[in-house]
Amino acid sequence: MDVSLGENYLSKLIGYDIIFRSPSCMPNIPEIQAELKRGAILTSEIEMVMEFCPGKIIGVTGSDGKTTTTTLIYEILREKGYSCYLGGNIGVPLFTKIQNMTSEDIVVLELSSFQLMNIKTSPDIAVVTNVTPNHLNVHKSYNEYITAKENIFRFQPKAGITVLNYDNDVTNKMVEKVPGKAILFSSKVKLDNGYIVDDNKIKLCHNGLRRHIIEAKQIHLRGIHNLENICAALAATSTLVDIETQIKAITSFKGVEHRLEFIREKDGVKWYNDSIGTSPTRTIAGLNSFEERIVLIAGGYDKHLDYEPLAKPIIDHVDTLILLRTNG
Repeated sequence: MDVSLGENYLSKLIGYDIIFRSPSCMPNIPEIQAELKRGAILTSEIEMVMEFCPGKIIGVTGSDGKTTTTTLIYEILREKGYSCYLGGNIGVPLFTKIQNMTSEDIVVLELSSFQLMNIKTSPDIAVVTNVTPNHLNVHKSYNEYITAKENIFRFQPKAGITVLNYDNDVTNKMVEKVPGKAILFSSKVKLDNGYIVDDNKIKLCHNGLRRHIIEAKQIHLRGIHNLENICAALAATSTLVDIETQIKAITSFKGVEHRLEFIREKDGVKWYNDSIGTSPTRTIAGLNSFEERIVLIAGGYDKHLDYEPLAKPIIDHVDTLILLRTNG
């Protein structure tokens, strides 16, 4: 096996039939485009998983909430007794597991915009938690970022299901593009159909009738954004799992690492790790999850985003702000 490293590592990318790109290798770079013009096929590990998986696939994307929603869907399915695989932008590469998969298995994928770019297949059940500006230091435009996200449902058949956030301006407009059935969720509007957060309760709505499913005080996760994530997970598993099993899994779920993760309490101070809060919207959601005054430690590299929306939440919630510089 030849390995090409360094600044010009793609200089030997000439004369290949199939190119597998990693998520960080953008498909529009000149070397790849030149090979495509010569007739090469561009694909990826995750696209091959979706193409060859013999069972059902549930895919989750969004600017915020992907990992929590994906993991929660996985835990709900496992609580029901399904044989499941968890992967994509989380866990281990599933391409090596395809030979072990059966038609009875369910694959749950967290999918980033980079993984979704240029794919030509979509999961059976797709979830878009929300879309806000992100990774604009890599994507050439916000529109390219949105278009990549839409690939999660673009190639679904009529029998496909897509779960969308009604409250988000971008995902709200995606409804008309969904090939199959759209299921909506909202924490701001009392929908006639879908899942809503109302008076600190999650409710299932059908033709204007509302069924109380779970109360915020019953779950371990903080913040309205996590109630929205739970709505998305409920919708994604609604055709596969009964409500009682969903509730059991949700009330047992403690969350995932680095996402408002409670670390310890020492000398009356509670420490939380929210290091995945790498965009203004994520940081704001985290800040809004606390009634207590906060010491916020923040920093990181510039993703070419608008940081002005952070100002008011910091003023409202933070007593002490500690900013760390980037290396280099």
